[in-house]
Amino acid sequence: MSSHLFTRTHIETRVSFDQVPSKYGPTIRSDFHFDDDLDREERNPSLKPAAVLVPIIERDDELVILLTRRADHLDSHSGQVAFPGGKAEESDKDLVATALRETHEEVGIADHLIEVLGYLDEYETGTGFSIQPVVGFVDPAAKLNLDATEVAEAFEVPFSFLMNPDNHTRSSMFWRGKMREYYDMPYGGQRIWGATAAMLVNFYTRLYGS
Repeated sequence: MSSHLFTRTHIETRVSFDQVPSKYGPTIRSDFHFDDDLDREERNPSLKPAAVLVPIIERDDELVILLTRRADHLDSHSGQVAFPGGKAEESDKDLVATALRETHEEVGIADHLIEVLGYLDEYETGTGFSIQPVVGFVDPAAKLNLDATEVAEAFEVPFSFLMNPDNHTRSSMFWRGKMREYYDMPYGGQRIWGATAAMLVNFYTRLYGS
């Protein structure tokens, strides 16, 4: 893929609300999604809505994506790399509002510093959540203020690394009586895997797939 496609313009042409056929978009279901590899009868029939922000920042010489590592003391997914986000609340106008609220709470970036472009595809987890990824550009001047109760650290990963299919490696593990396969993208001492990696692969497919 040509490096000129790693641009804001290309992202804007491939990500918009108009490209999602329903409120939540098509559900990602793949044998290679760790959380989403459950049989239908194993799924929670009443999925709880949630949203994450896929935060893109334009640095001087490249695009980067901001990721977080969850605090080690959390009850679920502790220490894992994730997008800022969480479950929807009654006060949220929609799932974009959920993603923006959670981003402000977790890393301190205010709504007015984020330009939202649209959705990626919905991602269902084996823990009963329907996650809507929301893509947005973050003002490069935004300062982070991490909530230590939820976030251990935040870091940036080059867009070119995450959108390189050579880095979309697959791993497997035995879980709930079955061998499960999932995406795994080690970078700079961080392990980007599971749901976060699957959503990034979906982003790649949206941008550069047929």
